[in-house]
Amino acid sequence: MAIRLGDKAPNFKAVTTEGEIDFYDWKGDSWAVLFSHPADFTPVCTTELGTVAGLKGEFEKRNTKVIGLSVDPLDSHEGWAKDIADVTGNALNFPLIADHDRKVSDLYDMIHPNADDTLTVRSVFVVGPDNKVKLTLTYPASTGRNFDELLRVIDSLQLTAGHGVATPANWKDGDKVIIGTGISDEEAKDKFPGYETVKPYLRVTPQPR
Repeated sequence: MAIRLGDKAPNFKAVTTEGEIDFYDWKGDSWAVLFSHPADFTPVCTTELGTVAGLKGEFEKRNTKVIGLSVDPLDSHEGWAKDIADVTGNALNFPLIADHDRKVSDLYDMIHPNADDTLTVRSVFVVGPDNKVKLTLTYPASTGRNFDELLRVIDSLQLTAGHGVATPANWKDGDKVIIGTGISDEEAKDKFPGYETVKPYLRVTPQPR
């Protein structure tokens, strides 16, 4: 069954490269990114995992933990980690789930039979502190993910969760934002003094801090 936005992210226990974890306990009150890989020792995945390892500080600044998944066993992961460090210069510094029994893959609907009936697609789930799914992305196995874009989306999710705003197309941290339609003009004057009305339904304001 597909997991949709706003659904509670299913909890699970799994063996990882950093020991056995309970997802909710490991995550705590942080944000989390769970992302899957078709298999170990695959070229695109090797570049992806090394890229994410190099961005660990960026995720930490956003109170976000990262956990990967592949359908191969733990001993395979440990051998693959050496290749990841060799190819990208970044050692694996977050847990990688050994999902050889497809338990987590099935729980999160990561195997799409019309694409491949045994390997996971490139799924991404961003889970909020309330354990609800805030974002889902699905890439084919042949396309590597843009993790700068994922960081941008996390910035947007965290900003919009607390300020009653939305972010426009191609928004980046520091750009102007859109005032939510649920806020009246009178409320907007108090909350966002000096805001600009582009159209009656489109009001923009400097990004709240």
